[in-house]
Parts: sequence; C-alpha cells; structure tokens
Amino acid sequence: MSTYLYELPTTGSISFGDFCVDSTASNAYASHIAEATQARANLRGVLKVIKRTDTDDKDYLRLIKVLDDYLPYLHGIMACVASGDIRLKSEPKFSWRTTLSAHLFHTSPRIALASLHADLASSLLTYAFALSNFARVTVASLGSYEHDRAISDIERKAKDERLNFAVTLLCRASGIFTYMSEKVLLDWDNAGEGASGRPPDLSKEVNAALAKMALADAQTLATRKFLSKSAYDNAVSPGPPLPKSHPSIPLIFKFHLECVSLYSSARTLAMTPGSARPSSPSSNPDSNAEVCVELRRYLLDASAFHAALAHKWLGVDAGESGVQEKGGEAVAWLLWAKKELEDMKEGGLGIAVGRDREKRGRKGRVADELESVGVFLKHYKKINDSLTFQPVPKQQDLQARIPTGILAVHAEPYTPPSPAFGPGSVEYARLQTEALALEEDDSSGP
Repeated sequence: MSTYLYELPTTGSISFGDFCVDSTASNAYASHIAEATQARANLRGVLKVIKRTDTDDKDYLRLIKVLDDYLPYLHGIMACVASGDIRLKSEPKFSWRTTLSAHLFHTSPRIALASLHADLASSLLTYAFALSNFARVTVASLGSYEHDRAISDIERKAKDERLNFAVTLLCRASGIFTYMSEKVLLDWDNAGEGASGRPPDLSKEVNAALAKMALADAQTLATRKFLSKSAYDNAVSPGPPLPKSHPSIPLIFKFHLECVSLYSSARTLAMTPGSARPSSPSSNPDSNAEVCVELRRYLLDASAFHAALAHKWLGVDAGESGVQEKGGEAVAWLLWAKKELEDMKEGGLGIAVGRDREKRGRKGRVADELESVGVFLKHYKKINDSLTFQPVPKQQDLQARIPTGILAVHAEPYTPPSPAFGPGSVEYARLQTEALALEEDDSSGP
C-alpha cells in the first residue's frame, strides 16, 4: 500500500514589520524582522507553486529547505517578543488554508489564525506533510523492484537504501506531529491567544493520530525492506517452500500487528470529539468541521490490510513449523486472511483516495496478496488433508492466539532549530560572552 498523500495548504502574505516594533536602543533587530518577512514570503511562494503543479512534479524537497530557512526566523521573533526586545503593536493574524477538514464542496477554506503560535503550528504541520509526501514520491520512483527478476543485487540494495530513506522521512514526520501535539499546541493553549476555534488540522488529537499514522507508514516500508531479498529470491516460484533468505516469520506478523494497532489508534483519535469540535464558539467556518473522509478511510483500509497480512503470516508460521498439530491451524489462519482480502477487493480498498492510479495500485496489491494467500492455502490444505489430518479451528478460537505486535522503527524526536537571532541564538550567545568579557576586563583594571 502507498502512503497517504497530503494536500498541502497555502498561506496569505504578511509583513512582520506591520506589527513588530524593535524595542532595543540600538534598533538591533530591524534587519532581522525584514529577513523574517522575506523568508515567509519565500514559503508562501513555494506553496503557491506546488498548488499549481501536477502531483508527479511537486518539489517537496524545495519546500522542506524553505521551511528550514523560515522556522529559525519565526523562533527568533517569538524569542524576542518573550524577552521584550520586540513589542507587538497589534495581534498578528495569519491566514492558512485547511486541508484535513471535511467540507460539503471539497474545498479548502482560508481561515485567519491569531498569534505567532498559530503560524508556528501551521508551518510545522506543513513541514510534516512535506516530509510525508516526499517519502511517498521516493517510494513511487522505486516501483516493485523486489519482484523484478532482472534486477542485479547491487541495484536491489541501492533501492533498499532509497526505501530506507523514505522510512527516515516518515519517522521525522511522526516526530514533528508528536511535537505539535505535546508541545506546540499546548503552548498555544497556555498563551491564550486565539486558541479556540481551531480546525481539526490543529487539534492535539488529530496530530497525535497523524504521528501514529506516519509511524505505521514507516513501519510498513521497513517491513517491505525486511522482505526484499526473500521477495526477489521467491519471485520465480512464489509460495512454499520459502527461500533460505527468508527472514523470521514471527517478526513479520508482529510488525503487521503493530501496524494494525497504530492505524486503529490513529483512526480512533482522528474521530474523537476534540478533533472535530472547538472548545468555544468561533467565527472560523472550519472550526466545526470533521477530519476528511479520505483520511479516515485510509486509516480503516490500512488497518484491515495489515490485519489480513498478519493472519497470512501467522498461517505460514504454523504451516512451516513442522509441528503436525498445527496443520489445521495453518489452514484456518489462511482462510481468515483470504476472506478479509476478498472483502477488501469487493469493497474497493482505497477508493476514498479519489485518484484512479492510486485506486488501481491498492487494488492490485490486494489482488497480489490474495493470490499469494491462495498458493499457501492450497499447499497447507493439501498437506493437512492427506498427511496431518488436524481439525481446522474456528475464527474465534484463533482470536485468542493473536500475539502483540512490535515496532520495527521509532519516531525521530523533533528538535526545534535555534533562533536565527535574539535570545537562544548563536549571535546572541556571542554578544553575551563578549559583554561578560568586557565586564571582567573593567573589573580587573587599575
């Protein structure tokens, strides 16, 4: 399954000079205020270009670099406001288009959000979206390389590294979503600056959900990389017997089970009341919206798909164990996986994404797995019917035997950049050090 494709927001223009007043005697931050305005204008420009560009040609890497440039300036403004070096002569309002909210006409309305915290939250959300989308296009460029019988071992390993790069991007995105949920939005609440009436995009629950989803997407790709060598070795004759290069089967089904847990938890969080309703009335038209159906459907589909794969590999584990008593259990797990995959195929897995190529890709993956399950099921059923003669357990009996999942990857904790200027910046620390040195020289003089 492909990872989720985020619609990126756009933002309105703003000049920090309109509401930021340099309170220092030397007017030390005037040039930095102008630079912050330029850095944000660059962000706005890139987002507008991406909005007008076809999906395959969107330059997510450029957007990531522009955000890397802007965020230190925004932190500098916030640090100077907190220290009193910069005074706000009016409450800043930043306009952003929301892209995760459900709307009757599938539009992304522009809303005005008050305070610097709002721009920080919206910028970081965009950053995480860009990292996720960059991971997605990276994976799309690889194709189904592990099933290519003509690929060389060197080429396969090189594509494994690209796949691992996408995993890293998603782990970074997960860390940003977590930082949003646990730090940025909490600070915004504590500041009391227009914290009510936010869209779902800027709720703690939704960002916690997105953190879990990004981590599950990363785990999905990590599991694919884990299986790439055996998938290549098994390309000529899929199914049993498994190649010698095949990795631990218990690890595989536990990776899938953890994905089920992450996607299911994410969907629950995305549908909680706090993700859809503000704490108080607001003039924002988006404040009463719910999370869009595409995201909710993606989480539901992904959870169901990984559940089916977990059951498949639980069946293969039982079938390959060599224990006679597990012959019927192998058949039961695979029958369960087969039924789940057939239901997904008939129900149109991934149809909510709304893109024909995406729909075909997801349905194709379900069809491939259904074919694979059929091969294993035929093999183990034949053995059980002719050699082991074990009863086939019922589905409710299997339910109690499902183990807990394990993580293959971990979110990368987000560390905010140092301010470009003001308290906390390298320049500020240098000036403080020089001032202390001068004081020491004065005190040690004659």
